[in-house]
Amino acid sequence: MSDYKIGSSKREDVDALPEIERRAARLFSPEDLAPELATETTPVLVYLRAHDEGRLIVARDASERVVGFAHLVWIGKFAHLEEIDVDSDFGRRGIGRMLVEAACEWARARGSDQITLSTFRDVAWNAPFYARLGFRTLLEDELSIALRDLRTKERGEGLDSEKRVMMSRSLT
Repeated sequence: MSDYKIGSSKREDVDALPEIERRAARLFSPEDLAPELATETTPVLVYLRAHDEGRLIVARDASERVVGFAHLVWIGKFAHLEEIDVDSDFGRRGIGRMLVEAACEWARARGSDQITLSTFRDVAWNAPFYARLGFRTLLEDELSIALRDLRTKERGEGLDSEKRVMMSRSLT
């Protein structure tokens, strides 16, 4: 039995998410994620809206402290895993896997027959991790206009698109 519970966020959880995001980003090498990007976080208002719309899933430890989260959005007609982070002190305990599975269940329950994400190709806890969970890399001609737009947006934010992949997992 896991010592962690996965479930919907509470409004008061939102304030903890930027620090979890920062702590998780420290695991990246400067070659993968520029230091200035590693300190940027999603604005709390974005997380508040996600919470209000039921698009935020959290992982809690035995003391009810939030130790990880998954933030979902809709890109086109599919659910998209916008952000998933686990506090670096709680890594390698299966929390990320539990959050991914909860995100897939969230998407399935809302009628999406697949879930997509964008991630680093060669970082062990990114594309290789998602591949073990049933995600596959999308080929260029499989990318929807919305996913191509996302890649352009990421490039504009300083992420190297040569190091990133779009992935998808069937939910049927």
